[in-house]
Amino acid sequence: MLLEGKNAIVTGGSQGIGTAASLELAREGANVCITYRKHEAEARKVTGEIINMGRKAIAVQCDTSSFADAERVVKTALDEFGKIDILVNNAGMNWDGVSWKMTEEQWDRVIEVNLKGYFNFTRHVAPLLKEQKSGKIINITSINGLRGKFGQTNYSASKAGIIGFTKALARELGAFNVNVNAVAPGLIETAMLRDSDSRDKIVDMALNEIVLKRVGRPEDLANVVVFLASEKARHITGEVIKVDGGQYI
Repeated sequence: MLLEGKNAIVTGGSQGIGTAASLELAREGANVCITYRKHEAEARKVTGEIINMGRKAIAVQCDTSSFADAERVVKTALDEFGKIDILVNNAGMNWDGVSWKMTEEQWDRVIEVNLKGYFNFTRHVAPLLKEQKSGKIINITSINGLRGKFGQTNYSASKAGIIGFTKALARELGAFNVNVNAVAPGLIETAMLRDSDSRDKIVDMALNEIVLKRVGRPEDLANVVVFLASEKARHITGEVIKVDGGQYI
């Protein structure tokens, strides 16, 4: 197993990409702390599956945009596991609207969750990784942070900010043997997509761009997260890896 004895925090681990990443990390040997905001039952289901694999797992409710909440989660994970080796910043949201109609609340909330939330958790984990001179930080961004998307100036700005954050952080932590990378998904089949009233339209538009002519699955992202969290990626840092079936080409 690639991650035997490692301990991970995955924000937004109760659904979608976060769930897939949490389960795949556990399959490779990691103990996992996941965060959730309102999907407690789903979070408990994920931790139950991880425990059934013979790993340790805890679920902690928090608001990712809260600096204090992030500190509490990291302390809880540290108390439970004794050490943190991997941070997967994944929790995020979208609240779409064209720029000339977008409210201040729409802008602020998306930036607070998607960008400030990544800083909050990194700020409390980075000193631990720096001190132990090892660790991996994986930030989930989006191809729309690379190219922008109509009706998503707030979301695209937050995801572009994550890319800059990743590269700067890689420079800061590289001397301490800490790898920092980002994964940029295209369209992924998650509950949010399945529950959307516009699902068929969204998928049709995406398939016109995706050269592999299929929508991605959360597991496609999870496999890359596990690779980046392992020593197989020991000489990769500051990179943005697209997992989009060629959607960005």
